[in-house]
Amino acid sequence: MAKLSNELQRYFFEEERPAKVTLAEILLLAQERIFGFLLVILSLPSALPVPAPGYSTPFGILIFLLAIQLIAGAKTPWLPKRMMNQPIQLTTVQGFLKAGIPWLKRIEAIARPRLNYICTTLPGRVTIGIAIALMAISMMIPIPGTNTLPAMGVFVTSFGLSEDDGAISLGGLVMCVMGAVLTTSILLALIWGGSSLLDIIKTWLGR
Repeated sequence: MAKLSNELQRYFFEEERPAKVTLAEILLLAQERIFGFLLVILSLPSALPVPAPGYSTPFGILIFLLAIQLIAGAKTPWLPKRMMNQPIQLTTVQGFLKAGIPWLKRIEAIARPRLNYICTTLPGRVTIGIAIALMAISMMIPIPGTNTLPAMGVFVTSFGLSEDDGAISLGGLVMCVMGAVLTTSILLALIWGGSSLLDIIKTWLGR
């Protein structure tokens, strides 16, 4: 298979495209890596260190739906036709990809099939699905700070899934754990008036 970054570069920058594109059209690039590909594309806008207002919640919902299907052992993803055919401005997609493709190329440089049982066996895919589902819930929370790190965890984990690279997926799962800790800390800070999870841990250790 061609590298994902090359496929995205060709499709969105080197070929003529209408002013709007849909997820259904983008899926033509996926080939057999469809689950990982979809999750990479959907998590990319929120994973980048650039503003992506309005994307984290709807894309978080789609990521959650895909994660549940991973957990259920589905081989082919399903998404609502309305969401698949929702038009997206080509210039918006190109803007995200200009920032995202360089990062994608860095990961591709070290990616290779290894520890593939993590990405191909049912227990491994269930574990990945649970982690991604939790990160998708975090992405849907309309609170600053609960989107970027969880989305980065989904992005890295899903890229490993698309390339059958269990080592990269494990790295992404570590990022998912970090994202869960960060989101929990932010929510506790809001509920308990500034006492974050890190503050609670420090207090507990001090005792």
